[in-house]
Amino acid sequence: MLYHVHELHHAILEPLRLAAQVNQQLLQNPFNPLAYTRSGRAAAAACEVFDRTTRRRGKPNFALSETICDGETVKVRETVVAETTFCRLLRFQRDNRRQDPRVLIVAPMSGHFATLLRDTVAALLPNHDVHITDWRDARDVPAAAGDFDLDDYIDTVIDFLHRLGPPCHVIAVCQPSVPVLAATALMAAAGDSAAPCTLTLMGGPIDTRESPTEVNNLAQARSLAWFERNVITRVPVIYPGFMRPVYPGFLQLTGFMTMNLDRHLGAHVRLFHHLVEGDGDGDGAEAHRHFYDEYLAVMDLPAEYYLQTIQTVFQDHALPLGTMTSRGRPIEPAAITSTALMTVEGERDDISGLGQTAAAHKLCSSLKQRQRLHHEEPGVGHYGVFNGRKWRRNIAPRIARFIRRHEGS
Repeated sequence: MLYHVHELHHAILEPLRLAAQVNQQLLQNPFNPLAYTRSGRAAAAACEVFDRTTRRRGKPNFALSETICDGETVKVRETVVAETTFCRLLRFQRDNRRQDPRVLIVAPMSGHFATLLRDTVAALLPNHDVHITDWRDARDVPAAAGDFDLDDYIDTVIDFLHRLGPPCHVIAVCQPSVPVLAATALMAAAGDSAAPCTLTLMGGPIDTRESPTEVNNLAQARSLAWFERNVITRVPVIYPGFMRPVYPGFLQLTGFMTMNLDRHLGAHVRLFHHLVEGDGDGDGAEAHRHFYDEYLAVMDLPAEYYLQTIQTVFQDHALPLGTMTSRGRPIEPAAITSTALMTVEGERDDISGLGQTAAAHKLCSSLKQRQRLHHEEPGVGHYGVFNGRKWRRNIAPRIARFIRRHEGS
């Protein structure tokens, strides 16, 4: 029912949004005298802000067509290496013959599309052969295709590592830190030669008992039955995944937005002022449009995956307590001996608090000191760990050096 109300809300707003677009074009027409007045610009700005905050956004494109290698511009092609029902494995193939370390970026399945990591990919492209998991929107997967849970996530990571083959390096951004560490532990215990040379965990909830955030507290305060009753709904008939139980992306987005509501409202107020002052094409307004076009594009999660993650990661703390299993197999990070481990945290991360990702080092007790590295980036929040100026200038080069150092291990 909740999903249907959401769709009805969009349908009701659609005529108003189209009217706002028409009025904006009329008010900005150079032949309209109002276009040269402050009141005219204010009305046009209000129309644009309304349009942008109510618009339905589809999946964005990576739009990474080139990179810089050794000072030269190199063409980049996006290709599909492998595909499962719920995920595609993409490769950003550079048009050169350099044999750089192969990297698998495991994107979060947490409401946003993998394109949220566009800046992550772009920073690694000059010196790495980059691959990424491109998770499908659950509302587009027919219910007849079956379920997808945390165990399937772990199996998908292992499958993709087998397809890529050694040597390979894995970077898990946020939520996949737990299933990726679990996959690495299972491969190590089995003596799997495709286990990654390095594992980099960035802003991930390895142990949410450390510096708990609002997200962690909410998961602890409510029972699993409460989550199933209040946030799980079924896909409406207008989508291919009709009747599939999902955790809707719009609910996840609402949660993220309300955590920092003042900041998001302030950003839209600043956009309004930019437009009124005639700076609609300036860097500030364009940066706002680019960020929110990506941030407001969301996808649905399979209900079974979401609920299993809530219970395993945030309520039972199964991984740090040593009780986590996958299809009956115990998850033992201490079995990892040949995969070097790097963890990255942001000082102001309000999603995965300080210490939650670094906890992986305690779990991977068999690793030697030379196989470990931890980095805490001052002054950045969750998003800044993998995106933005400090990511490109401070974090990405450290990861690149770590990967190079352990390429032959």
